[in-house]
Amino acid sequence: MKADKVAILSDAVKMVRQLRSEAQRLKESNEELQAKIKELKAEKNELRDEKQRLKAEKEQLEQQVKAMSAQPGFLTQPPSISAALAAQRQAAGNKLMPVMGFPSLAMWQFMPPAAVDTSQDHVLRPPVA
Repeated sequence: MKADKVAILSDAVKMVRQLRSEAQRLKESNEELQAKIKELKAEKNELRDEKQRLKAEKEQLEQQVKAMSAQPGFLTQPPSISAALAAQRQAAGNKLMPVMGFPSLAMWQFMPPAAVDTSQDHVLRPPVA
């Protein structure tokens, strides 16, 4: 009877030791996974910030493209002016008449924005006189 009790107790001690070592191994594995989760969360936040920055940069570039494409390119004569010029030419017959320009239209509207920008003139073009 004592041998049975000793065998049962030794089996129980052996089982407790196995369970303790398994619990320790699982605890270490859990700590490693928690550290990995923290790293992944930090990386996720960095990616989210970068995504927001890229989205803002994209919107800014789209607005710049819109602004560039919204600027007037080559303007043709309005129909009223071309009709008036045609009437003058008919009235003049074979005589040479000067062609009227656009009195209220400034020529800088035809220039690209980079050429109109004068903020860097003092650096790019030194004074002449």
